[in-house]
Amino acid sequence: MPIHIQRLGVFRCTALLLGVAAALWTGFVQADPPTRVARLGYVSGPVSFSPAGEDDWVQAMLNRPLVTGDRLWVDGGARVELQIGNATIRLGPSTSITLLNLDDLVAQLQLTQGTLSARVRRLEADQVVEIDTPNLAYVVIRPGQFRVSVDPNGEATQVSADSGQAVVYGEGASYAVNAGTSYRFFGTGLRDYENLALSDPDELGRWAQERDRSYDNSNSARYVSRDVIGAQDLDAYGTWRAVPEYGNVWTPTRVSADWAPYRDGHWAWVDPWGWTWVDDAPWGFAVSHYGRWANIGGGWGWIPGPVAARAVYAPALVAFIGGGSFQVGISSARVSAVGWFPLGPRDIYRPAYPVSRNYFNNVNVTNTVINTTNITNVYNNPSVTNVTYVNRQVAGAVVTVPTTAFVQSQPVARAAVRVSHDEVVRAAITPLAAIAPSAISVRGAAAQGARPPQQVLERPVVAKSAPPAASVGFAAREHAMAGNPGKPMDPATLATLRPGAQVIAPKVAIVTPVRTAGPIGAPPPQAQAAARSTDLRPDPTHVTTPPTQPSSTPQPSAPPQARLRGSAPTTFSGAPASAAPTEIAKPLPQRANASPPKLAPQEQRDNARVVPVPPVPVIAPQPVVRPSQAAPPMPAQAPPEPRTKPEARGQPMAPVTGPAAPRPPPELQRALPPPSAAAKSAPSAPAPPAPQPPAAAKPMLPSPPIAQPSEQGHAAGPPPKAEQRGKESRTVADKKGDEPGKGEDEPKRK
Repeated sequence: MPIHIQRLGVFRCTALLLGVAAALWTGFVQADPPTRVARLGYVSGPVSFSPAGEDDWVQAMLNRPLVTGDRLWVDGGARVELQIGNATIRLGPSTSITLLNLDDLVAQLQLTQGTLSARVRRLEADQVVEIDTPNLAYVVIRPGQFRVSVDPNGEATQVSADSGQAVVYGEGASYAVNAGTSYRFFGTGLRDYENLALSDPDELGRWAQERDRSYDNSNSARYVSRDVIGAQDLDAYGTWRAVPEYGNVWTPTRVSADWAPYRDGHWAWVDPWGWTWVDDAPWGFAVSHYGRWANIGGGWGWIPGPVAARAVYAPALVAFIGGGSFQVGISSARVSAVGWFPLGPRDIYRPAYPVSRNYFNNVNVTNTVINTTNITNVYNNPSVTNVTYVNRQVAGAVVTVPTTAFVQSQPVARAAVRVSHDEVVRAAITPLAAIAPSAISVRGAAAQGARPPQQVLERPVVAKSAPPAASVGFAAREHAMAGNPGKPMDPATLATLRPGAQVIAPKVAIVTPVRTAGPIGAPPPQAQAAARSTDLRPDPTHVTTPPTQPSSTPQPSAPPQARLRGSAPTTFSGAPASAAPTEIAKPLPQRANASPPKLAPQEQRDNARVVPVPPVPVIAPQPVVRPSQAAPPMPAQAPPEPRTKPEARGQPMAPVTGPAAPRPPPELQRALPPPSAAAKSAPSAPAPPAPQPPAAAKPMLPSPPIAQPSEQGHAAGPPPKAEQRGKESRTVADKKGDEPGKGEDEPKRK
């Protein structure tokens, strides 16, 4: 009996060890690459690009896939458009950005200088669009049109929302930026800011509107998945037709008679996929990384995957021919070469990078109509070679170049070598090009580009989400990849390497989101005094739950602390609670044309997958009282004057007195302490105070930090601002139509 027990124990231990090993192996294999990238979809003027982990700057190339760690510098007079699936980012002149993080859920950009215009069309479950600047982190929580500008010296950031909704995060504070609002923040604590009015679109804004109209009216959106990046560019360069065998097929109309896919462009090494095709044509991105190609009646047609599927990006949907022994004749010599041809309908794509079975299945079924049983058989037998590829037999389909031209990212159309049909038939077919990359393969063969100013590269930013570790440069990986040519490094090996010392890693300060307890509004005076004596930030473990029916009564709140622009926040102490002013800021001006436009057909389809987001209360920051000795204004262009009151440009709106605050609702009276004697004796509607010199002004209490959306999507903060309109007081938060679950520009429910 003891012997059997001992054997049973050994068996269980062995099974346990095998289970742990299987779990570790599964975790390693399932470290799949992202299913999306950022596409450099438009380049005008001098634009420089630096790949992740490198310090070289070259001229940016159209259709270059951008990944985590890549950097762009848009020089004077230039502009750029980035496409990230559900979002489009436009950059104006003198703008520097870094992709801090880009995967299936997060699109996190570092903006250290310049102007960024973002159009976010959808936000699916757990998706994040975050823009980190030297003063704040700007997080989109509702689809819409947004703009972020950072002054050249990095001391001020202006944010605005034409539509949608976002939240700004700083050190110990946060605010909601609602549709039709704009602010300029100084420092990193969100205590020093200005209320601004939305201005008419400038050159960047007008160009963005024109590009958006082209996207919204795209005819190709009827035939391809909404996740296919660059599909809208197909409209101007080809036509759609129905083919009985394949369904909807797009045919290019501006190509030569002998044109073939994957011939006008070059190869580049982009981690974590490896060899990646970069097409020269403005319409070449979608047809190179999604779908399949078929030769129909002597011409080439592109066949997209299922419309309802979430498309998965692939570096190049081709099959390679030849190996280390494949050679072609050039003049009188034989040189090493590599060839490829496009995959046809129902051909299985076999990635050169390690993937899980689930990824292997998705990258195929979302890009073509194919039998899943065949996919499973190929995944379980990766060494299978008896595969029939239809396009291999098509004349002119196989493109071949010398290996040196392939590695050096030279234009394929100029370096292509004609190969006989017999040589193509005899050559072996491989799923990858077994060629080790070089430094040129990583950065590209483009000419040297302008380098952004050093202080811009080294400028730190504020972030809400922690980005991944800095990318490892090619020099640290070159030796390891030379021993396994054509295959990217696995994540486990890559994690053991260190980035190069010459690369300036992004400097990011992570802010802790603040959550306040209690109803929407400022804390009572007693709570403010307690906070001043210890810490300005409330307990982050408390979660705020907004009331189901916000009261229309304006609640007074302590204005932000007056200080010089660019100076560090000063801790306040010793001010009596009764010294808090009762002034209430005016509501921010709203544009007359702020009503949502009608939805385009594609937008109507998109709304079916929009994840509901609970509404965030309107939170209008209060104006700052500035000393007369304040620093001169920032060199950035001053914003237009507000439409509700004629005031000087760039100056905060003058505070006005509001009506006496009535008693709060019964359900909130228990959360508030009884008013002090000074508060009871205060007049209900005092006259506006006469302007006083800054030296005689009373010390101002720091503005209490407000709450931002919790993990459930709720938010709370200072009370909405109100204005006196006769006998009626109305808050901005009482506006109708702010319903959750809407995509961008969806008509509001009645």
